[in-house]
This record gives sequence, structure tokens and C-alpha cells, in this order.
Amino acid sequence: MSTPTDPPLRKFRFAAGGEGNKQEGGARRFLQLARTAEELGFDSFVIPDHLGDQVGPIAALGALAVATENIRIGTAVLANGFRHPAVLAKDAATIDVLSKGRLELGIGAGWMKDEFDAAGIDYERPGERIEKLDEALTILDTLLRGQECTFHGKHYRIDGLKGSPRPRQGPRPPIAVGGGGPKMLALAAKHADIISLVPSTTAEGKLKLSGITMDKTRERIDWIREAAGDRFHEIELNWTITMIVITDDREQTAEMALAALDRGFPPNIEVDARLTVEEILASPYIAIGTFEEIADQVRNVRAATSMSYVGVFPTQMEAFAPVIPLLSDS
Repeated sequence: MSTPTDPPLRKFRFAAGGEGNKQEGGARRFLQLARTAEELGFDSFVIPDHLGDQVGPIAALGALAVATENIRIGTAVLANGFRHPAVLAKDAATIDVLSKGRLELGIGAGWMKDEFDAAGIDYERPGERIEKLDEALTILDTLLRGQECTFHGKHYRIDGLKGSPRPRQGPRPPIAVGGGGPKMLALAAKHADIISLVPSTTAEGKLKLSGITMDKTRERIDWIREAAGDRFHEIELNWTITMIVITDDREQTAEMALAALDRGFPPNIEVDARLTVEEILASPYIAIGTFEEIADQVRNVRAATSMSYVGVFPTQMEAFAPVIPLLSDS
């Protein structure tokens, strides 16, 4: 929770994208989604990174750079194990130039073992993947500044490589890191300009219901604050609302949502705990109510956590869009 010594809360920003893209059809449909997000007033459109049924994120970012005008474009998030950081830095810098300085580069350790296995890519133990990401972020920070990089680590070796082309943004495009556990969030606090707070997940990638509460979210914020130290106030905090329901009766709808969860809907949430109606209504990850009530809920989340960068899935862009003008001046 914010304290009297904290600086003023950040203005809200709004992102569309993430895992919902996998269900949104081909590349042309994908470009239209980004244009729609721009028309609806979202500040950014981000692309996930999976080897399954979705567009390739790097190629898609290049297309979005010329297919959109003002909306920021990014990844949420790239799996570090799929790309060498020197190659990624080249692609990212090129996209920042093509988009006239609109890139937000999101990257994580990679978590879907099945995809690594299917592609024949080594899927190391969690500690090693985090260690590898730490090295990659150090390399990316240097190369994306257009500087010469010499780095000899356990996983990567760079000898006198200069970052090129020079990105449009200075000192470099912002880097976003997503995570939910203390080790990943500590790493994000060390390197990231934007941190995406993700509830804990099962081995199959489902969100654990126990992790979506306000108390758990505050706990993650405390981990970041402790690890970041003085640079905590330089970090923008992001979360993604996983369920949006427009209704005139918040309490009754929350009760219905709890009943639906018991029946296995939505399928991307694992019911590993029993929550109350009050906990559901206070959760940052579930938005229930009228547009005005949802706007108030988002304001309450920011006041309690300092999170200000709100994400929604593409399938819920239009449902959330009327909330944006209610928060844009906040």
C-alpha cells in the first residue's frame, strides 16, 4: 500500500493483448485487432509468444509498426529461451525505428515446457532459466542503448558487439518483465522499467484462484519494493484483468462467478481455494459492475497497490473501452 512518502500515483495506461490473441485467427485478423484497440483508445497492444496457433511476435510487430499510427506495440511476453539476446536486440531496435519509437519489449524466462519440448529446445530448471534471463537482460540493456557490449557469462558470451540500429527511444525502449514468484519479481525489480504482476499458475498454465486476491497482490508488490529499493518509484506496474462482466448487480454476479468457477468456468482458472464475494469484488484481476463501478474498482486497485498499467484481453476490449475515458484524466 502507498505510504505518505510515496510520490503521486502514476496516470493510468491501458493495454490490450496477451493470451487472448491465440484464439483470434490469422495475421490479417490480428492486425485488425490492433487497429481496433487504437480506435478504442488503448495506449498499447501487446503480443504473446507461443509456438502454437498464433502469429509470430517479431514479424507481427514489424507489421504493426506500419499498420498503426499512435498506439504503442510490444510483447507480453517473449520466452527468453526461444531467442539469443543479441539477435533479439537487433530485431527490437529495428522495430523501434520502424514504429517511430513505440516499442515496449516484454520478456520472461519462458514457462510452457510442452512448447520447448515440441521444438527440441532445452527447458532448464527454473533457477537456471531465471539466471539465463538475468544475463539476457544485461545484454539487451547495453545493445538497445546502441552501445558496445562485451559480456562473458555462464550462458552467453558477447565480444565487442555494438547495438545497431540505434532505437528511436532514448536511452532505450522500455523493457517489461512479467512474473509472480519472489525470484522472478526480484529479477524484474533489478532490470525492468515495467513489471507485469502475474498470479501463480499451475503446470498447465492455469491461474490459481488463490493468487488473484488483493492480499496476494500486495504481497507481490512488497517483494518488488524490497528488491527494487530506491528505484521502486521508477517502475511502472502492470496487471491484466482476466474477467470483465458489465452488470447492475455486483454482489449477485460475484456469487454467480463463484458458482461458475466451481463448474470449471472460465477454464483458465484453477480453483485451489475458496474465496468470498468480497474477495472476488476486490480482486485486481476480476472486474464486475457498471462502467462507473469498474472505474472505481480500478482506482481502488491503484490506491492500494500503485499499479496503474491496466491490461485486458482482445476479446474484452470493447467491453472495457467505455471505462477508459472515465479513468483517462485520473
